[in-house]
Amino acid sequence: MSDPRYWIALSMLPDIGPVRARKLLSIFLTPEKIFGAGFEDLRSVEGIGNKAKNIKEFSAWKNIDAQINILEKQGIHVAGLEEPSYPGMLRELEDAPVVIYMKGDIQPEDRYAIAIVGSRKPTPYGMSVTEKISEELAAMGFTIISGMARGIDAISHKGALRAGGRTIAVLGSGLDVTYPPENKGLMDKITRSGCVISEFPPGTPPDKENFPKRNRIISGLSLGVLVIEATSNSGSLITAGYALEQNREVFAVPGNINSPTSEGTNELIKRGAILTRRAEDIVEELAPVLKGFIRTKEKANLEMTDEEKNLCNLLSGEPKHIDIISREGGLAASKALGILLGLELKGAVRQMSGKRFYLA
Repeated sequence: MSDPRYWIALSMLPDIGPVRARKLLSIFLTPEKIFGAGFEDLRSVEGIGNKAKNIKEFSAWKNIDAQINILEKQGIHVAGLEEPSYPGMLRELEDAPVVIYMKGDIQPEDRYAIAIVGSRKPTPYGMSVTEKISEELAAMGFTIISGMARGIDAISHKGALRAGGRTIAVLGSGLDVTYPPENKGLMDKITRSGCVISEFPPGTPPDKENFPKRNRIISGLSLGVLVIEATSNSGSLITAGYALEQNREVFAVPGNINSPTSEGTNELIKRGAILTRRAEDIVEELAPVLKGFIRTKEKANLEMTDEEKNLCNLLSGEPKHIDIISREGGLAASKALGILLGLELKGAVRQMSGKRFYLA
């Protein structure tokens, strides 16, 4: 794994940005090699030119060392764009952040995620719908993504937690700057049942310009974005716009035509967003990419041993070979195979040719 100092330095370079950084990585492979390359080699990279001077003259290493010290004290992990701990869904974006800062962990099943966003001042109707749909989706196994803001965001995180599911919060500030402050307790719960992430380093305040930038990560981590109550100029519509650019689905809950908080969602539906009344509407639309991922109530009630639960947690809707499963589970292949065959008999797991298994 690369030295995080170089990843952080790459993210700090003026006039480089995520797109140019990815171009540099495609040629030099690691941040260390970028900073060790000659001026002319850097200058010859498409889109870099004289910006190579910014790389060769970078001198903020003491600031980065101080930041690393803060990360260690705060229990914050930093993941570079090409590292295994970086979320795969996010890495697909052309302008994916060079680094992300995380508290908690990202799991393979988090690729099956739905973002829920909406008004910071929801009506009782919006609050009720958010509670219902977030709990239903989490109970099915979806990870709920949102921005931990007041209103719909916070309600959706809490719904996922109530259902015993996973949830990820994306902040518009550093992870050591809880915003809004009253959500500190919620943030702590999310780190224990999911992850809180940010592309902004520790100490970054929740400046207004950070939030539109943050929204592309919310949509980028998800298979689709559900908007529940939004005014005509809501930031939630920015998230929906990013979702369309990223080839994610956009869902919207219809609302009262006389309510300002429903103007944005009703307009989204008019423009082609999928009208959503319940979690099943989302599942039906995403069915082609879910491949048997959804947990049914019957599956949730299956009696399993701890070993069976551990192996199920390693599986998703994507077939995985027995050798990978045994390695990840810390079991001999023969032992893992026996457990998986038992799960297959219970209807929790299915097997494909070549000893590849996936959740039924």
